[in-house]
Amino acid sequence: MDLHLSARRALVTGSTSGLGEATVRMLAAEGAAVVVHGRNAERARAIADELIAAGGRASVAVGDLSTDAGADAVAEAALAGGPVDILVNNAGAYEHLDWSEATPAAWATTYDQNVISGVRMIQRLVPAMRERGWGRVITIGGGLGGQPMNTHPQYNATLAARHNLAVSLARELKGTGVTSNVVAPGAILVPAVEKLLTGIAGERGWGDSWDEIEVNSVRELVPNDANRFGRPDEIAGAVAYLCGPLADYISGASLRVDGGTVRSVQ
Repeated sequence: MDLHLSARRALVTGSTSGLGEATVRMLAAEGAAVVVHGRNAERARAIADELIAAGGRASVAVGDLSTDAGADAVAEAALAGGPVDILVNNAGAYEHLDWSEATPAAWATTYDQNVISGVRMIQRLVPAMRERGWGRVITIGGGLGGQPMNTHPQYNATLAARHNLAVSLARELKGTGVTSNVVAPGAILVPAVEKLLTGIAGERGWGDSWDEIEVNSVRELVPNDANRFGRPDEIAGAVAYLCGPLADYISGASLRVDGGTVRSVQ
C-alpha cells in the first residue's frame, strides 16, 4: 500500500534506537524525507547514511530535548532541510523505580524528559503546520498510562500525560488540517527486553529456547491475545499509517498496538 508520504518530511525524536529507529526506517522506506534525531551524533549519522545508501532521504538533528537550548538546536537542524510536516514525539526516558525510590526529583526529571520535551517540539514545529493547513503529530504513549503497574510510578504518570496532551492538542487543532494522535505500544521485543528475559528464564522456569521463553514470559508478565511480544516494526507501521492522508479523519485517537493486552491493576 502506498501511504502517500513521498512529499512529506518527518522528524522522529529519539530515533537512534528502539521504536524510534524502526519508525524512522519505515517512514524512509515509504518515501518520506526523514530527520534522524538523537543525542549521539555518530549514531544518528550512521542511521541517516544507511537510509541514504538504500535510496532514502535523510538528515540529522542532534540535541537534548529536556532543555530549551537542545530543543532549539533540534528544531533548527530539522527545519534546515525544509518544512517539517510530521512530528513523531517518541523520545523519552525510563527508570525502574519503586515508590520508595521514586523521589520528587526523579518525578520532575522524568516529567521533563517524557512530557515537556514533546511540548517543546510541538511549540516549535506545529504553528507552521497550522499555517500550511496540513500536518501530523504522533505521540508514542503506552498501555501503562491507563493501566499502571505498582512500580515505576513516575514513568506510568508521564505516559498518561502524553496521552492527555495529545488529545488536548487535537482539540486545539480542530479544523486546521493538522491532526494529533497517540500510538500506544504494549510490551515490545527490543534487544534489551530479550536480554533481560533470557537472563532470568532459568530461575523462572520459562525454558531454554527463545520460543519457550517468549510464550511463558508473556503468559506470566504481559498476557495478551496474541500470546507474544510485539515487534518494533508493528509500532512503526501504526505510526506510518497515521502519518498519511488515509488517516485524515483520525484525530484525538489512541491506537493500541498491544496484542489485546489486559493488565490486572495491582
